[in-house]
Amino acid sequence: MTVLEDRIAMAQSDDTYWLDEMFERLEKMPVPEGYKVEIVEGTIYMSPQRDIHWETIRRIVRALEDTFGMDVKVFSDVRIDFPGRKNGLAPDVAKLRDGAEKNSEGRWRHEDVEFIAEVISTDTAKNDYGPKKTAYALAEVPVYLIADPYTGKCRLFTQPKDGDYVSDTSITYGGDVDMTTTFLGLTLKTDEFPRD
Repeated sequence: MTVLEDRIAMAQSDDTYWLDEMFERLEKMPVPEGYKVEIVEGTIYMSPQRDIHWETIRRIVRALEDTFGMDVKVFSDVRIDFPGRKNGLAPDVAKLRDGAEKNSEGRWRHEDVEFIAEVISTDTAKNDYGPKKTAYALAEVPVYLIADPYTGKCRLFTQPKDGDYVSDTSITYGGDVDMTTTFLGLTLKTDEFPRD
């Protein structure tokens, strides 16, 4: 291991310890029902999950299940630690590779994430397009989708490289999100995605 790799490993270990401590504290606090909590770059965000949010998530999950079967490893709002400073994220939808297993702390590893979808909330949209997108690209998540019920558009990011995505495609609701050229090999229909 090089000196740089050793420093990165130590920083990630410190971040994991800090994130564990913060999430343990949050578990002892009363979080209102229907709220999602995650830590982005060391800042705690709590955002309400609205029905439109869930309807969009459900349609994305269903498309993944239709393509990969009911045993597909797909989760919603489950903590996964991502690269960057103190990123304990809970993606709206995360699909893991076949054979993925939890680490020694009992959490899923970002190295096993193949697809992420986030549904925009007004208060946290800047995270989805900013630090979370960077964290997903650093983790080399091959396919990242943002669904925005306010603008009625999806953004599809593919080909992660150097902390960003090379490909960025915008699709207006009603059109199809073509992911047939990715390992997912699916087309996501958006004609029934709800708008806010």
